[in-house]
Amino acid sequence: METFTFQFKDRQCLLNGQPRVMGILNLTPDSFSDGGKYNCPEMAVARALKMQEEGAEFLDLGGESTRPGFTPVSTVEELRRVLPVIEELRRCCPLPLSIDTSKAAVAEAALAAGASIVNDVSALRDPDMPRVLRKYGAGCILMHDLPLAPQSDAFQEVAFFLEKRLQWAVASCSLGKEHFVVDPGIGFGKSQEQNLSLLRHCGELRSRGMPVLVGMSNKSFIGKITGEGHADQRLAGTIAAGVLCQFNGCDILRVHQVFENCQALQVIAAIRAAL
Repeated sequence: METFTFQFKDRQCLLNGQPRVMGILNLTPDSFSDGGKYNCPEMAVARALKMQEEGAEFLDLGGESTRPGFTPVSTVEELRRVLPVIEELRRCCPLPLSIDTSKAAVAEAALAAGASIVNDVSALRDPDMPRVLRKYGAGCILMHDLPLAPQSDAFQEVAFFLEKRLQWAVASCSLGKEHFVVDPGIGFGKSQEQNLSLLRHCGELRSRGMPVLVGMSNKSFIGKITGEGHADQRLAGTIAAGVLCQFNGCDILRVHQVFENCQALQVIAAIRAAL
């Protein structure tokens, strides 16, 4: 399987289709899973350090929910939530920090404070975001968040969008392709069938020259299959989806429960490596 280099600021890592785990740290009161649990900076830092201990290789911090029907927050409020945590983690945690935002002003302040990756669900819709990424040489995750027509070929449409957006981002940011990872956007403007199709075919994005992040942790498509309405009860389904992504080819899995997902990935990797 092809190996890609992911560059973020002055650091880099190799992505070879065996998933690295990105731990989610929601610093919001209203995220669909774990919203309100880590509003206090001390609790947020403690959770981040615990995820590092459990095997996370990246941490993704968000100060504004992107769940369906979310309430937008101001730039000032988003920064109030994330900056103290980023600043403290930079002092005590060596893991690369990703800021989950679509606002260039938030991204710039977070990168200045010590983050090194921007996880942008809008794929750089803010016209000032390319300047910010270029200024810091940051890594970036480009996600597909546009509604798909009910009968569309989900994979082909998403792959086409991400290819074109990646080309545009490289040119607009004056950064090499190695600064970018793509995300098919599970759960964003997609039907149940389209979400499942994208998970089945996510590895095919790699064959088109794009390293892939998948964020499917605890999402409602799992509940629609299992009948479990509460996000906290979807861990087993999340692990199952993650294992499938590991087989199909995925570079980063963005998850809430780091320990359990890391353990599952380690067991599958060991079995696949056995003679």
